[in-house]
Amino acid sequence: MTTDYTVKLHDAEGVSAAQRDAAQRRFKQVLEDALGDAALVLPVYRAYQRLAAAYGDPPSMEALSDAERAIAEQWLAAESAAIAAVYGPLRGMGDGFYELKPAGEAP
Repeated sequence: MTTDYTVKLHDAEGVSAAQRDAAQRRFKQVLEDALGDAALVLPVYRAYQRLAAAYGDPPSMEALSDAERAIAEQWLAAESAAIAAVYGPLRGMGDGFYELKPAGEAP
């Protein structure tokens, strides 16, 4: 299992390459801090993606088991913190979104 991953921010209008790079690093760091370790980011993200595919995005918490709810809450809190850390200070990013991939995976 790979624990190295990349974050790519999209639709960041009016933001320089340096600002985008800094924002991507900040997004990644906040995810890692919120989840407790870089090694947890991809597994928790993938688990959340499976839950979202089965129950909707965001999933209805009432439909989830306790373990599923813990994963969903953990990811949603980390994602929310990362989005606030990046999109808050860079208001010019507008309706941008992010993409998270294992390092070295083709775009």
